[in-house]
Amino acid sequence: MGKTFPGTEPITGTEILSGTKTGTEPKYILLVEPKPKTGTKKITRKFNLKEVVYFLQAELGLRLKQHELLHADSLVDIVSRSKSHTDLYVGSSLAEIKKEVNKTKVLYGLLKEPEFNIPLDDDDEEDESFNNASFNHNEDLKPPKKKKLKRDMLLTKKPKNDPNSPPQNRIPLPELRDIDKSERIRAMRELARKVPLGPDSMPTICFFTFINPSQSVTSLEISEDSSLISAGFADSTIRVWSVNSNNKLYSLKHPDELELLDKESDDIMERAMDEKSGKDCRLLCGHSGPVYSASFSPDRTQIISGSEDGSGVMIIKILNLDDSVRLWSMLTWSNLVCFRGHMYPVWDAKFSPLGQYFASCGQDKTARVWSTDHYQPLRLFVGHQSDVTSVEFHPNCNYVATGSADRTVRLWDMLNGSCVRIMTGHQATIDVLKFSSCGRYLASAGRDNKIFIWDLSNGESALNMLGHNRAVKCVSFSRDSTVLASGGMDGMVKIWDINKINSSSSDYNNSANKNQTKSAELGSFRTKSSLVLNVHFTRKNLLLAAGPCVHSDKSRQL
Repeated sequence: MGKTFPGTEPITGTEILSGTKTGTEPKYILLVEPKPKTGTKKITRKFNLKEVVYFLQAELGLRLKQHELLHADSLVDIVSRSKSHTDLYVGSSLAEIKKEVNKTKVLYGLLKEPEFNIPLDDDDEEDESFNNASFNHNEDLKPPKKKKLKRDMLLTKKPKNDPNSPPQNRIPLPELRDIDKSERIRAMRELARKVPLGPDSMPTICFFTFINPSQSVTSLEISEDSSLISAGFADSTIRVWSVNSNNKLYSLKHPDELELLDKESDDIMERAMDEKSGKDCRLLCGHSGPVYSASFSPDRTQIISGSEDGSGVMIIKILNLDDSVRLWSMLTWSNLVCFRGHMYPVWDAKFSPLGQYFASCGQDKTARVWSTDHYQPLRLFVGHQSDVTSVEFHPNCNYVATGSADRTVRLWDMLNGSCVRIMTGHQATIDVLKFSSCGRYLASAGRDNKIFIWDLSNGESALNMLGHNRAVKCVSFSRDSTVLASGGMDGMVKIWDINKINSSSSDYNNSANKNQTKSAELGSFRTKSSLVLNVHFTRKNLLLAAGPCVHSDKSRQL
């Protein structure tokens, strides 16, 4: 490599130089594949970027993309890696991320669950009365209480102290209301009956198809308890359906009628609803552009949505700005608040698992955290170099993950707004993020057709899954985090084995080839002609999926 390089004029304007900043001279190092029987090659000299590109293109006839060169501002005496290692490390538009970035400790454990006095189910009460009546005639026989005791243990089991869990008061969390406690109890009962999933026990899939919608479906969301589905459309509307056709969508009674109700009644919410107002579908109007995201609050009384006005003229966008996040009431089915702050379209908006807080992100390269009782953002996350396309709250609400068109995944601390993890490996825009129920792992997927599972303890890739032929638009962990479901623009629903994760592996280079595998795929299910825009596991591990039906020619255009 002692060759003298000629002038750099022949490579001016090439693809590799188009992403570099004007006026900067970044240094890159050339990594050489080890030759068989000769050992590993080492290159310690730093080269000017233009010199390296000219040599590879002009002298060797190679055409390299930007991700095949590694940033080496602080790297000396680097051992070369294979292409699979390089692909897992690189992908960001910022090139390889320095390891020092991911040294901050992340408290990924779950918050301690509050203690509840959980009453018995109706089924349990019937079983108990039946057992007592059946065995009263014989005092020597004892009713079989083994099954009931096991169920009670599941509901009242106290979690062990997790050293990775954040303190309960690390950030201000909303107080639990009576309706929240009732919902927690109901969720715990349902989770206690979840079906274990794995290679020998595949999930049942129920698919909801949107047939011949009048406008393009731009977003789909299923509520946490799997009772509601919302869809955002290109005509700026949002529609909400109840999954169970017997459960209508009601609105509040007239204020004069509400004044007559007993406010201390246990069933005040049921009494406040107008029984004559029940509908199968509700329409929300207020945005003036395509609705790219919608998210239900945990108590299913509010919806947060993000949109853009779609105008191509900047003057019109200033006068008729709708690059906004809107908060909707599911009691009155009307717009409550319009949150302003983003300068360009809002690509994603999500409620936190505990409610009150929600996050949004958009084309202005920022993500913001808001509270439903404040009109100004509480946190502003800045660091991405391109559109922030996806956002997701950690289960313990102390962290927010973002994915971007700069091909990086970042984890932000809610306490101080700092970036504590930067994860690279994707080679295209990241469209979806999802945390595992245990809080340790983060799944990301996007337009490079890949799915990455990231270990938040060290910021490294724990699993890299290939299988989709087109962009992956949705992922979801099962309730016990044993399998992962994914769906995308290829009309496929795929099931992946998360037990393939080798959490004990600390040597990234040695485990890279094992992690980049297709063997984790457990099953693949094709729709007739529907895109898969959302997958969601119910609390009992039934898999729900949804998407619009499209013709083959329209699918190719998308």
